[in-house]
Amino acid sequence: MTKVGIMSDSHGIVPPKVYSFFENVDLILHAGDIGSADVLWELRNFKNTIAVRGNTDSIYDFGGVKEVEIFSIEQIKVVLTHIGGYPKHYQGNIKRLLTAEKPNLFICGHSHICKVMYDDDLSLLHINPGACGKSGIHKKCTLIRLDIDQRMMKNLELLEYDK
Repeated sequence: MTKVGIMSDSHGIVPPKVYSFFENVDLILHAGDIGSADVLWELRNFKNTIAVRGNTDSIYDFGGVKEVEIFSIEQIKVVLTHIGGYPKHYQGNIKRLLTAEKPNLFICGHSHICKVMYDDDLSLLHINPGACGKSGIHKKCTLIRLDIDQRMMKNLELLEYDK
């Protein structure tokens, strides 16, 4: 079983809650708007981290961080990006990518709105972990934990805390 921490829109900080909520995870997935190379360095020194570049990250040198990552965790195929939309409201290029790649799990950020939805049309779980940084429209910060066991995603937990 792989324990996964999911975050987005940190905008230049690693909130202290990351260290306690992600203490027992095996992998952190960051869905963009990281906010600084220091944040990425700090996360990677804490846990194995896969991150994607967000729309505010173009000024930072992240060395190889892409806009989209496609990978597997156990037997779950994952597509990770920053701007993607959500079921029935995907961006055109993302809808094409999801249709072609057929992931089990699609993770994106950008909206600062936490959403967990199953997409019956594409047979995938969509997760937007909301935002965990101090910048943006959100009133609450959010982080997500998820267990992946072979082909099953289970024990999803949401942490919500004041900005």
